[in-house]
This record gives sequence, C-alpha cells and structure tokens, in this order.
Amino acid sequence: MPSRRLLLAGFSLPLAAPALAQQRGGPQRPAARGSAPPPTTPANSPLGPVDTAARFALLIDFETGATLLEKGAEQSMPPASMSKLMTMYVVFDMIRKGRLAMDQLLPVSEAAWRMGGSKMFVDLNTTVSVENLARGVIIQSGNDACVVFAEAIAGSERAFADLMNQQAREIGLTGSNFRNSTGWPDPEHRMTPRDLATLARRIILDFPDHYRLYSERSFRWHNITQENRNPILGRVAGGDGLKTGHTEEAGYGLTASAKRADRRLILVVSGLPTMRARAEESERLLEWGFREFENVVLFRAEDTIEEVPVHLGGRRTVPLVGGRDVVATLPRGWRNGMQARLRYDAPVPAPVAKGQELGRLEVSGRGVPEMSLPLYAGADVERLGLVSRIPAVLGRMIGGGA
Repeated sequence: MPSRRLLLAGFSLPLAAPALAQQRGGPQRPAARGSAPPPTTPANSPLGPVDTAARFALLIDFETGATLLEKGAEQSMPPASMSKLMTMYVVFDMIRKGRLAMDQLLPVSEAAWRMGGSKMFVDLNTTVSVENLARGVIIQSGNDACVVFAEAIAGSERAFADLMNQQAREIGLTGSNFRNSTGWPDPEHRMTPRDLATLARRIILDFPDHYRLYSERSFRWHNITQENRNPILGRVAGGDGLKTGHTEEAGYGLTASAKRADRRLILVVSGLPTMRARAEESERLLEWGFREFENVVLFRAEDTIEEVPVHLGGRRTVPLVGGRDVVATLPRGWRNGMQARLRYDAPVPAPVAKGQELGRLEVSGRGVPEMSLPLYAGADVERLGLVSRIPAVLGRMIGGGA
C-alpha cells in the first residue's frame, strides 16, 4: 500500500483543529539560584550544546517523552542507590497484586542487620511493617531495609535480583542488569540513564498512591531521624521525587522529577563530584527545561486530523484521531521552526476497529525535540459483504478507486 505523507511546517500549519497551538504549563521560570558547575563535555539538546559537569545526563518531558537534553543516555553506568527505584517497583507491584500489604510485618535477618552503607537501622530478629520499610528505602536509602524486602519476597538477594531483572524487561528497560537489591557496587550491576528515566515514569504512572512517599522530607526510626537526601525537595518548585545515589565509582547521582501546573519533567544525572554539585546541577537543568520548552496541544482528542481511505469497507473513509490530546514539547518560539509530517498507509483494508493504530504524527524542526506520536482510527468500519465487494473490486481495478 502506498505511504501518504502530509508535510506541515511553521506556525501557519494547516491543522484544522480549533485548539491548535494551545500552550500548556505555567509561565517562564527564573534562572536557577547559584552558579553553574564548571563546564565539561556538553550535553546534546535540540537547542544546541549545553554544558554540564555531570558525566551522564538525561532530561525528558513526562507527557510526550521528548528528550530535551542527553549525555550518555544509552550508556551503561553504575546506578548506585538509584537502582533502589527498581527494588521499590517490585515491592509496589507485589502490593498491587495482593501478595504484600502495607501493614504486613517482615522479619529482619542477620544478613539485613549487618548490611553496610546507608541504613534504616532495623533491629536484629524483629519485624518491621512494609510501610515503614518502604520509607526506610525511599527516604533513608536503607540498604538493610532493601535486604529485608529481598529475603521476604524472594528468599535471597540473588533470587530477588532475578525478579528485578524479569520485572525490568516487562516494563521496557533494555539496558539494565541487577545483581542486588541495594545498588551495592558490583561490576555487573548496571543501568542506563534512559532506563532510570523510564523506570521513574513507570513508578509515577503505575503507583500514584505510593509515589507520594518520595516527597516526604524525613523519617524517624530507631530514635534516629534522617532527612531525605533528594536535594530538589524544597529547592526546585514542584520537585517531588525520586532517588539519589552515590558510590566512589558512580559519583553523585540523582533521578528526579518536578511538576508545575500540568507539566512534569524527569531528570537523571550521575557522575557529579560532590553533593553540592549534584544539588546545583539538578536545579539548573530542571529550571532550564521548564524555561526553554513548553507543551503545546496540536489537536484535541475529538478532532479529526485526516480522513483515511478504506478498501472494501462499509464506508469509504475512516477518521484519523489522536485518541487523546495530541501534545508536542516545543521550544519557546517554536512557531517559526516546527515541522510535522503525517504518515499512514492508504487505503486501509477493512475491517477497521476503532482505536486501531493507523499512522504517526512526526514532529521535528529547528530546536524541536523529535517526536513520533501515534494516531488511531476514530470509528469502526466493517468489511463489505461478498456481493457488495464485487463492484468495489471492479471499480478499483478499472478506476483505481478505494
């Protein structure tokens, strides 16, 4: 079937939707506090190189998936305690499936009690609720709490790591390999910044009720109050998660998210030299993302973007729709640089089911993050009966009709 292409360029795009180019999100934000860390190898962005002291960096828009900035986003790296996001994804999934409960008590083994590094300070031969252990992992980065979860769920850390790997594949992580529940240094324990961003997005989407734990500022256990290590909480407007990490090999890292109005960004940085550099660089890059880009509604969910010809159907065309608001992340001032290509194969063979993916809207242009947005059939189209198909087939053979 031939491929149809419709090129739309510039602000005068002939997009007939009444809601074209409606801005989403709040006003421009002021520049970040403090001075930027010393520049090193720049990150790539649609607007050009951006200096960052981070060894790895990735900034994406939560809603559209647009990449606003990247540096080594697909490279394997030691995630340190940021891999605890995967530990908690497994825990939250167990709760969702009814195999764990927040008030369920889990036993503390000697292995968990003796675990080094950052700790919740669980007591040997006691039990701790799933809810408190979750806070111990998320707020206090407790390695001991991670081991309690691993042993209770899978019997051992190694078996739990296998479960983490299985779950990672199921949610689309392609560059991750887990060897433990804590992020403890291991040459085979690796993730990519892209996988960390994907994992953060899935936690926010799949477990909104549990995600609130990531914004809690402190947690007290065993008469010890520990502050959440996430530097964007209270520092970046809208900052509400997720997880820090640090080892000698990995440097200082952070997987973070911030939401302003109806726009959310996810940031991953790693390889920073100090806690202060991690805090300042995370703030600077998030502020840059909110300041330099905006989300724009190209079509409303109910808008017909195109009528696509149907072959041997009960109707000659089927409406092509977004299924929901079609939103693109664009640089401020996008009106002079955006291009959009509508791609679909036509005619579409009947039958066609409403909601069936029929094409893509590809967005690009000067300074515009490249995006490919799915488009769907807006109605069911039944296949013609045998008798009705005969003249349609003959007409197509003779006149090239649909």
